[in-house]
Amino acid sequence: MPPGRLLRILAELSARGPDSEPARLCEVCADVAGMSGAGVMLLTAEGPQGSVCSSNELSGVLEELQYTLVEGPSLDAHHIGRPVLEPDLEANPHRWLAFSPAALGAGARAVFAFPLLVGAARLGALHLYRDRRGPLGDEQYTDCLVLAGVAAQAVLNMQAQAPPGMLGPALEKGASGHYVVHQAAGMVAIQCGIGVADAMVRLRAYAYSHDRLVTDVAHEVVDRVLRFDQEPTGDDRRP
Repeated sequence: MPPGRLLRILAELSARGPDSEPARLCEVCADVAGMSGAGVMLLTAEGPQGSVCSSNELSGVLEELQYTLVEGPSLDAHHIGRPVLEPDLEANPHRWLAFSPAALGAGARAVFAFPLLVGAARLGALHLYRDRRGPLGDEQYTDCLVLAGVAAQAVLNMQAQAPPGMLGPALEKGASGHYVVHQAAGMVAIQCGIGVADAMVRLRAYAYSHDRLVTDVAHEVVDRVLRFDQEPTGDDRRP
């Protein structure tokens, strides 16, 4: 890796403010890569854990879609440990059966994801999207690899001072919108007498079948507007 490339990216981050601010990290990733937007997602073997940041509204929607549908470029990049590139979603709409049409409907035309790697550890993925189709150039691709490494180190820095078993404050702020999903899964587990993992599946299945984001469904569960243990009613409140 040419040191000049890394120094250029770090200088851009420094000019925008402290790297502990997640939103600035994603804005720099989008600008340096020449993309329409960027997002960083935390992932584990169990699936998406939450969004660290997104650079704009559409990148936030793409993060939410992947969190709801449990498919998409970020999940694939995390699982296989290498970049996932889709330069033309319209030409390949079946690559992700649920994510692709939703992403196209939101306005994305090309999506790219790079795993966040620290040695053998996989922390998540950096996703970038473009509102027009087309592949990454060689310089863009190399920049994206460096950006993913910078993002991985930034996530580690955000987590460094956190107590064991807790997220660092910056990560907690960025991922706070998904805590309600875990809270709702716990409530559904109690309502239905099932495990939390099965409850999470039910939440996501309900969101998918009703063409909604899982965070919106979760808020209704937590606010006791929606229950999963009642018989079907006229407003179809049961999945």
